[in-house]
Amino acid sequence: MEIQFYGAAQTVTGSQYLVTVNGQRILLECGLFQGKRRESYERNRNLPFDVAAVDVMLLSHAHIDHSGNIPNLVRSGFRGPIYCTAATRDLCAAMLQDSAYIMEQDVAYLNERRERRNEPLIEPIYTHADAVASMEHFIGVGYNRTVAVAPGVQCTFFDAGHILGSAIVFLDIEERGGRRARLLFTGDLGRENLPILRDPTPAPEADVLITESTYGDRLHPPPPQAEMQLRDLVVDVCSNGGGKVVIPAFAVGRTQEIVYSLHRLSLAGEIPAVPIFVDSPLAVNVTDIFRLHPECYDEELRAFIARDRHPDPFGFERLQYVRNVEDSKAINEMEGAAVIISASGMCEAGRILHHLKHTVWNPRNAVLIVGWQAPHTLGRRLVEKQKRVRIFGEEHPLRARVEVINGFSAHADRDELLSWARPILPRLQHVFIVHGDPPAASALAEGLGRLGARQVTVPARGERFEIT
Repeated sequence: MEIQFYGAAQTVTGSQYLVTVNGQRILLECGLFQGKRRESYERNRNLPFDVAAVDVMLLSHAHIDHSGNIPNLVRSGFRGPIYCTAATRDLCAAMLQDSAYIMEQDVAYLNERRERRNEPLIEPIYTHADAVASMEHFIGVGYNRTVAVAPGVQCTFFDAGHILGSAIVFLDIEERGGRRARLLFTGDLGRENLPILRDPTPAPEADVLITESTYGDRLHPPPPQAEMQLRDLVVDVCSNGGGKVVIPAFAVGRTQEIVYSLHRLSLAGEIPAVPIFVDSPLAVNVTDIFRLHPECYDEELRAFIARDRHPDPFGFERLQYVRNVEDSKAINEMEGAAVIISASGMCEAGRILHHLKHTVWNPRNAVLIVGWQAPHTLGRRLVEKQKRVRIFGEEHPLRARVEVINGFSAHADRDELLSWARPILPRLQHVFIVHGDPPAASALAEGLGRLGARQVTVPARGERFEIT
């Protein structure tokens, strides 16, 4: 068996790992790389492996840094099946089309400028038609059900507890000659005791582990603390200051968590009676998909639905889901306090840019960051509290209050990653640390070594390893 690391190696984006066994090439993930515009375009457009030679793909979950380049994979010649959970397939149906729309709009804008400068025009990485065509390759599989995905390779998806449909990928492999090996890939590992979703499944015994390390060097506050921080901010800004709280949130997972927390706080009378908007067509569609998959809910959410007078945990009186552009524009013309949740989560595209443009200059308002922000993004510049930020090509003074709440993170922190892996360390022959910036990956590697892991590697992009 051979593993080559093409993405999310010493960085937190663009997951792509190629496993070769019994002459078959199995691709784990095909995510978009997110970073500087030109570098991202080149890396995403030109896949670093022979696409036509890939036999099958396994997808842990629907986040764009794991799934977002699938349409380009298919466009470039991939003809095999893509196995994932049923919820992941449904989410990808919405998210990949949305990603294509953003790319096409982005390229149209850039080409207008390039044409004026007599520069060659560019094409989107993929189109809406490519995104739709890619869905024909998806095969949904239930949790804990074993399927043969290649000769000698059995795959089982276990619940990762990260986002709806997220999976830990477990491969039971019989190589030619009779040698057996078990490969375990965390995807993105979730946390215990988060609302909405079940806790991650305990790690099954394996010989090789590929684990994420997004927060391998830090700890999260407990989820209840995050909800109280949210309450305090909304009260302070909306009730006392009469301002707006703008929350850039990923359409999948984070938006639903924030809505559910606001729902509970509203029922308890702990936040002021101000309008709350979810202004993101993708988030609206994704929330509908959440409603279709109660099999992923934890017992707490089931109990909430059973006892609450509102059977929909993602809907209540003061909450408005916004689809059309006119209603979105009207939000920014409103006077008075409000909570606005919008995408994208890193503030790089979408309607959140319009809301930030209308709010960042006013010290009565607040921007609440509830997710990891990649370098070179507007979200990261907000976290850094730069004095001026560029939105739609124009400089704006940042006078609004900026707060960060990490407790909503759906990624396991250092202690949670170590605790999850600890029971299987005695058998593991090799651990590969991926999906983490170098400090986080190195810290997790050091922690696993202290717990007794025998061989721990933080691979560089393009590195290849033979497992014997």
